[in-house]
Amino acid sequence: MATAVMLDLETLGTRPDTVILTLGAVKFDPFDPDGEPGPGIYMRMDIDEQLALGRTVDDSTIEWWAKQDPRVRAEAFDEGDRTSVNQLHKELNKFLVGVGDIWAQGPVFDIAILEDLYRSQNWGFPWYFWQIRDSRTLFQIHGDPRAKGRDQAHNALLDCVYQAQGVQSIYKSLNIQPG
Repeated sequence: MATAVMLDLETLGTRPDTVILTLGAVKFDPFDPDGEPGPGIYMRMDIDEQLALGRTVDDSTIEWWAKQDPRVRAEAFDEGDRTSVNQLHKELNKFLVGVGDIWAQGPVFDIAILEDLYRSQNWGFPWYFWQIRDSRTLFQIHGDPRAKGRDQAHNALLDCVYQAQGVQSIYKSLNIQPG
């Protein structure tokens, strides 16, 4: 039974008000090491709309993207099938109904950016502060179980799957039980 969500954003900067390129999220059960993460959602966001809302772009992040895997870069920057901010709000809120914990690879990045976007639109958050979990800290303390050089790093949806599997692996190795 999926009790948690792993979220990941790919962006055009590191500030809370940066433009979001893509959002990935998968449901998973951290207590089930054999359970595959899913279902998931993946959205490629409307960049022009976000710029019109005053969201920012950082030149050094654009330079960083230029050095990434061409497949991942092409997917993130393809102009077709973009999602509006209002559609993200609707789909993400619906996806999070009934979820216990919300994980991110550093919530001061992903969650802070989403909270800034929600705040700028006068929307309430679809989570409580106490639901937020940090896989980066867990991986640093325990050791990162994800495969090095994993395929298509920086694809938001695939990153979510790898991070969720990493949490499941650590929970299993530490024998963490629901409770």
